[in-house]
Amino acid sequence: MKTETFSFAGHGGATLSGRLDLPEGPVRATALFAHCFTCTKNILPARRIAARLAEAGIAVLRFDFTGLGESEGDFAETTFASNVDDLLAAAASLGARDMAPSLLIGHSLGGTAVLKAAAALPGVKAVVTIGSPAAPNHVSHNFASRLEDIEKNGIAEVDIGGRKFRISKDFLDDIQEQELTPAIHGLHAALLVMHAPRDQIVGIDNASEIFKAARHPKSFITLGDADHMISRAEDAEYAATVIAAWAGRYLGLDLGLPSHAAMPVPATPAPDHTVRVTEIDPDHYTQEVANGPHHWWLSDEPEDVGGSNRGPNPYALLKAALGSCTSMTMRMYARVKKWPVTGISVEVTHRKELAPDGAKDDRGRPIKIDIFTRRITLEGDLDETQRKRLVEIADRCPVHKTLHQASRIETELAS
Repeated sequence: MKTETFSFAGHGGATLSGRLDLPEGPVRATALFAHCFTCTKNILPARRIAARLAEAGIAVLRFDFTGLGESEGDFAETTFASNVDDLLAAAASLGARDMAPSLLIGHSLGGTAVLKAAAALPGVKAVVTIGSPAAPNHVSHNFASRLEDIEKNGIAEVDIGGRKFRISKDFLDDIQEQELTPAIHGLHAALLVMHAPRDQIVGIDNASEIFKAARHPKSFITLGDADHMISRAEDAEYAATVIAAWAGRYLGLDLGLPSHAAMPVPATPAPDHTVRVTEIDPDHYTQEVANGPHHWWLSDEPEDVGGSNRGPNPYALLKAALGSCTSMTMRMYARVKKWPVTGISVEVTHRKELAPDGAKDDRGRPIKIDIFTRRITLEGDLDETQRKRLVEIADRCPVHKTLHQASRIETELAS
């Protein structure tokens, strides 16, 4: 799967941050994903679903609503209606690239929003809701204790999942006025309702109301004992696989065709604790990487340097190693300390600079040093002392230590 930055103007003109996940081969269709209330585009279900759809040849745009994640704007000035308008703006931006969405997917309140937005998008053929409320005002339970303050002062700060948000009276008024049943009944697309019976945030009765209001074709899939956030990897993977299989029928895709994104399974697994890299495309630079007997992926180079761009290049893999090790190390520390870290993101960039002492190698060429820059984002109700300590812990990451200190590489030729 290839991913690129996708920015566009939201309902009020603020720049919204998105990620466009693309299949390795031709784009057969495009999906638009709407995240849950106060979440971001990087939640686990969004990433898993995007990966599975990309394997089926479906591009996926996931973005942060106004005032959330990496998007600009003030969340306090948004409403449910403005979220719907953000979705319509995203669809219009995709349409400008001849990638108008034919599939809408929404998690929690995002699912409620896509049901409303679908009426204004005649090209949509299929809609998926995941743990979605049947009415927008369901989210008010998240800040029930502050409703009186919001009504009295016009705005109030609330705590949702350990993070502070400002909720306005305009938001309250808007979710009370929204009527979703006519939109569901008039849906001109196939509908898949996914819900967990034990969802403690949005009860299963919401799924029943949505399903009852919709006309055929409609389907319902239970998510077993998953939680509302679909926080377990196996639950997210199940939802993603079902959506990919279900959507193909209504988007007119022949999913029996081989996937351009399918990873080649190594003929002989690598031994435990060993990474084996094997060239699979002599005309380009595509490599099959087998990590022990259970994991494999592709490495490649961009097309402009003679590769086929079917996987990350070697330096990207190195940056991924540093970023993932950094995140894991901070998570381990936060877990031991029981600190309220709700999310960790690490962006890693790499550049080369001339050695400050002007040193040269044995061929007289200036020596360059490698500089890796980490940009760490920590989510959760942390004080400055905790945040500073976690950044210090990042330097204890084993990959950081390996890159920071001198290493020795031994090479031998296999017989």
